[in-house]
Amino acid sequence: MSIFNRKKVNTLKAPMFFGEELNTQRYDEFKYPIFDKLTQTQLGYFWRPEEVSLQKDRNDYQSLDEGQKHIFTANLKYQTLLDSVQGRGPALALLPYCSIPELEGCILAWDFMESIHSRSYTYIVKNLYPNPTEVFDTILDTKEIVSRAESVTKGYDDFIEYAMRWKLGQVNDVRELKRRFYLMMISINILEGIRFYVSFACTFGFGELRLMEGSAKIISLIARDESQHLAISQHIIKNYKKFENDKEMLSVMKECEEEVYDMYRQAVEEEKAWAKYLFKDGSMIGLSETLLGNYVEYICNKRLRGIGLDPIYDISSRNNPLPWTKHWLSSRGQQNAPQETEIESYIIGGIKQDIEENTFGDFKL
Repeated sequence: MSIFNRKKVNTLKAPMFFGEELNTQRYDEFKYPIFDKLTQTQLGYFWRPEEVSLQKDRNDYQSLDEGQKHIFTANLKYQTLLDSVQGRGPALALLPYCSIPELEGCILAWDFMESIHSRSYTYIVKNLYPNPTEVFDTILDTKEIVSRAESVTKGYDDFIEYAMRWKLGQVNDVRELKRRFYLMMISINILEGIRFYVSFACTFGFGELRLMEGSAKIISLIARDESQHLAISQHIIKNYKKFENDKEMLSVMKECEEEVYDMYRQAVEEEKAWAKYLFKDGSMIGLSETLLGNYVEYICNKRLRGIGLDPIYDISSRNNPLPWTKHWLSSRGQQNAPQETEIESYIIGGIKQDIEENTFGDFKL
């Protein structure tokens, strides 16, 4: 393995993964322009948690009852675990096998943005709790979190273990390599697209009640980023189905279809169990275990459609059980600098790529 491939490679004809090693990081021509567009969007969304004041949140947290404190803190712990996985997963699992520069750049931006999310949870914890260390040190003492960590990390671990052996020449079954890679991509799609959303809904629920609004705005910024990361996994999967002309991968996808559906079902059941755990000491206005269960089924159907699979739950795609969450998940709206107001739609260096070849055809000096 070399950090710079000295052979001339036409990356316009290269596969997304498992092709020749990369050489020049060039962004003048792309096999898949969507990945460069997603990189530009992520860079335009750059933000820091310190832009959002948590002064009111400190007082709000003290006013919460014990059940509400449990909901808020448990979600923070679980979100910290998820983004600890994603803060290193894409770089460790995807980068070593990436074969086109625009996807490499997209993965690098993805990994960097995930590190901001982890820093954001630390920022919230340090501002709200008298002993932040106690919050972090008890994450792996919470059996409800640890029990879910196995399914969250299994796809990554199975692929990384086999791919390292394949790279060293210890195994040579390319079909098995691609099977593990595909199941890992499904696991990533589930993580980015489903596993955060019960926690997101609870945090946004506090914001709707005019409580913990600074934290809700930070989580809204994180949710905006996660939508881009979800799109990366969706496009990788869809490109294999439509453009890559990899018959072996298509065969693997067909062979794994039932296993994939089972992975989504398992994730939904785990999210429902998480909602039950969150509300064990009391619920909060506007949310219930049943509503969150319906919501995660609705989200799951959307994610399945997003990668060309059929929905599995009897929930209308147009009937969001928690319609008020759309406000928190949308970054559209007025542009305000963060120093002027803490608003989640602020974009730095954003580029609107809507210029066509004939746009200025009638323009004259």
